[in-house]
Amino acid sequence: MSRRSHSFWQKSTFWQKNKFKFSGLVLILPFWFLYQSMNPVFPPALPKATVGPFEVTVSPLTEDGAYLHHGEWVKDYYLQLCVGCVEKIRQGFLVVSKQAPDFQQLSQGHSSVLHGTVHGLHVHASTPEKLQGGEKLWLLLEDWQGKRYQHGWDL
Repeated sequence: MSRRSHSFWQKSTFWQKNKFKFSGLVLILPFWFLYQSMNPVFPPALPKATVGPFEVTVSPLTEDGAYLHHGEWVKDYYLQLCVGCVEKIRQGFLVVSKQAPDFQQLSQGHSSVLHGTVHGLHVHASTPEKLQGGEKLWLLLEDWQGKRYQHGWDL
């Protein structure tokens, strides 16, 4: 028996003609995705607000709607605070709702809590699955002296 009649690899197939090109594509594609991840495009920030003694800029991380996270509908936001302000905040929450949420109720749970570093804070803000209209983005802050501040942005 000749090898030629049994060898799949010897036949001139589409794969045999183009496997070098496909392997090059596999090597190049990661660089395309790396470039995209290094140059993200974020939605515009909400207007800067003064919340008590703190200046805050809130930015949504995506244009997408809410997504399910640990059984709760949330949307991701990034908060930029004034220099030296993060250290003065004891706790903070960001929530989407029609009226200002209860601070005590939020502090009992684990959702919508601001977390991050002095360079910026991140939050998975509790959000209705679909916005009905009239909702606001509520920021609730408490400083180390126990004073509470809140601000709402129209969505």
